[in-house]
Amino acid sequence: NRRKKKGDSILENPSIPNPFPELCCSPFASVLSASLLPKATSRKKQVIKVYSEDDTSRALEVPSDITARDVCQLLILKNHYVDDHSWTLFEQLTRTGLGRAIEDHELVMEVQSNWVMEEETKLYFRKNYAKYEFFKNPLSFFPDHMISFPSETNAALSHSGILQMFLSSSTYPEIHGYLHAKEQGKKSWKKWYFLLRRSGLYFSTKGTSKEPRHLQFFCEFSNSDMYMSLTGKKISGAPTSYGFCFKPNKSGGTRDLKQLCADDEQSRTCWMTAIRLLKYGMQLYQNYMQPYQGRSGCSPLNITPMRSISENSLVAMDFSGHRSRIIENPTEALSVAVEEGLAWRRRGCLRLNSHGSPIAMANMAIHRSQSWFHHKISREEAQRLILQHGLVDGVFLVRDSQSNPKTFVLSLSHGLKIKHFQIVPLEDDGKLFYTLDDGHTRFTDLIQLVEFYQLNKGVLPCKLKHYCARIAL
Repeated sequence: NRRKKKGDSILENPSIPNPFPELCCSPFASVLSASLLPKATSRKKQVIKVYSEDDTSRALEVPSDITARDVCQLLILKNHYVDDHSWTLFEQLTRTGLGRAIEDHELVMEVQSNWVMEEETKLYFRKNYAKYEFFKNPLSFFPDHMISFPSETNAALSHSGILQMFLSSSTYPEIHGYLHAKEQGKKSWKKWYFLLRRSGLYFSTKGTSKEPRHLQFFCEFSNSDMYMSLTGKKISGAPTSYGFCFKPNKSGGTRDLKQLCADDEQSRTCWMTAIRLLKYGMQLYQNYMQPYQGRSGCSPLNITPMRSISENSLVAMDFSGHRSRIIENPTEALSVAVEEGLAWRRRGCLRLNSHGSPIAMANMAIHRSQSWFHHKISREEAQRLILQHGLVDGVFLVRDSQSNPKTFVLSLSHGLKIKHFQIVPLEDDGKLFYTLDDGHTRFTDLIQLVEFYQLNKGVLPCKLKHYCARIAL
């Protein structure tokens, strides 16, 4: 046996076979570097800055082809948040008071490439419960007086039938109604009768006439993005607070905006939802269905309302026997919930310090640690927060009352409107309770109150479902 000389390799010994002969041939050297290495290593990366509701921010190094949904998934993982499919990347133009939820499939770098130097633009990471709500409940988004179907269509369309028409390439419902439009280059606004068709947005120069000679083109959407007005009447001088506009890509500034405003929230929501469907079509449905792929009953256009994680977690249980059971009967579940509420009331006194004043101890502000509680925000700020989280039934927050320092206010979204309910403190036999219904139902603290109305709507128009929170990154 000769000693192995320096420079000899295992491949020079014929008694030991080479397991990778293709790597010894020069023609395959480029194959190793080009195709066997992960493609991700060649992707360009850029740094983006994302803000949260409390104005904390986080810098992320991301691939240049990352989508808005992927950015949200990255932040969810980094912050250990629960993914309930409502997280959204939001683009906000501070100076002009405009904002929009970036669609899940949009490339973030393309969005940033349309920013202009004069405008202070930020990306926010927040909840948007209304992002795909129209797929679950389309009838509330498209009122009868604002929508017309082709003459050959049956007037009585089903739940999924309306959406199929919106997503179809051959047919599209017509949206019509009055909108205020800002005249180009002027401060004045004028009210016109508008029509949304597949070819674009038009307004009638003669009342509600739909004759072609009376229709004037307003804008199309392929080269522009739609924004909601976040400041109401303050900046634009609009006649109402329900404004939205179209901003051309790479525009020079506010002079290029096509600004509109509706008379109420329902009208604005209808217009903006229909325009989203017109612009993105089936892509929106694919975005909506992506988290549910693989589940039963989720075939294309088999549109079934999806329950959120928070709804699925609220299951009525009976723990009175040797084994726990799920209560299937709604009537029994309701009676159990009421009984549990009464039990909370009886146990409430245990939370109070018997050596101190019950009223003083009740004001220890146990609720301030809750994500749904917002200390000293105004009515306008509460409405802005709920609007940002989406006008879906059950979106809520609790705040201090500005008019009465001893009371609290429950702000709740229902029917595309934001309603405010006063939570009043009530003293009875030396104990302090809180009530929404003049003392009929009492709670020892706000946590009990919120937990109860998450299970029972009581005097409220709907149950509490989604809370508004100022998250931190």
